[in-house]
Formats: sequence, structure tokens, C-alpha cells
Amino acid sequence: MGALTIVVIMAIQVTKTDLDGVLLIEPEVFSDARGFFLESYNKREFVRWGITHEFVQDNHSRSIHKVLRGLHFQDMSAPQTKLVRCTLGRILDVVVDLRVGSPTFARWLAVELSPQNARQLLVPVGFAHGFAVLSEVAEVQYKCDAYYTPSAEQVVMWNDPDIGIRWPFNDPILSKRDQAGMSLKDYLAAPKFFYEPERR
Repeated sequence: MGALTIVVIMAIQVTKTDLDGVLLIEPEVFSDARGFFLESYNKREFVRWGITHEFVQDNHSRSIHKVLRGLHFQDMSAPQTKLVRCTLGRILDVVVDLRVGSPTFARWLAVELSPQNARQLLVPVGFAHGFAVLSEVAEVQYKCDAYYTPSAEQVVMWNDPDIGIRWPFNDPILSKRDQAGMSLKDYLAAPKFFYEPERR
């Protein structure tokens, strides 16, 4: 008698947000007295939802309370989509639409990510990304579909008044690079992304 093969399909739930292309992804989590198990990424399942990015780099950061990283993006010389999750602690993950001509240009979205809610945020090309650490310490891991390219990376000011993000604190810990981020007005003087509506 041949061996019985059991195939378990790990489901994900994908939710569209108010920002076109930004997706909230919630994997199925199996928990018991020992702990939990989840698949943070399954290419076949992601493709089933139309997420076809070929991820080439995984990043992992650790930050203390009140650290704010962002708002970062890579321009069209090395455009980059990110799939972000928090594996320790809690963060407020933020994206900003930088696509000139978009109906949601300069609008932002904030989502709390943590191991408890197991949420992930897909940040597509055309958006700036950043996060603030809400817990004593947090570790963030994210997949990228393009390699980190220092010459392509740019920073938008975390507290630009024309964007108006409601961060959880007004005195974050910032890197020197993030302290020197450009304003939205400066970005508009030489924009990097332009909105292209889907053709029907």
C-alpha cells in the first residue's frame, strides 16, 4: 500500500486598503498549548491573490521604544516593493502615497503590526514607508522585490505638515538621515512617481 500524502493549504486573507495597491495581509495562524505556527510567505498562495512580486532580499531591524524610521522610498532607478511584518513588539507602520496625479496623493495609512495580530503590509512602488516603535523594543522583518540601492533611496520628512501623519509621539528617536528628510513641497519640485490608472 502506497504512502498517504496529506497536503495542508495555509490560507491568507488579503484586504484592500483606501490606498490603491497597498494591501493588508493576514496569514492563517495555528495555535495550541505549545505556541503557534504560520506561513509568513507562500508564493503559490500569494499568486492566487494576484501578488506576483519576486522577492530578492529580506531585511531585519531591531529598534527601541520611540524610534521612528522613515519615510523611505527608492526612486524609479531601483523601484522597490516591500512586504512588512513585526516579529517582536509592536509598531505603527505607515505608508504615504507619492504618486503625482493619484486621487489619494499625499494621503497616508497607518496600521499596527505585531506578532499577536500577525498582520503584514504590502507597500508597493510609489509609496513612502516608515514605522514608529510602540513597545519597549521591536523587530521588523520585510521582504523586498529589489535590492537596496543607496543611490536610489530618498527620505520624506516624517512630520511634514502637508502630509499630517498622526504619530503616537512628537519626539521620536531619528537617524541623521531621517532628520534631514525632504518636505512634500521639495518632492513635488522633482517628483519620482506618477499615477497610472488601470486600463479596463
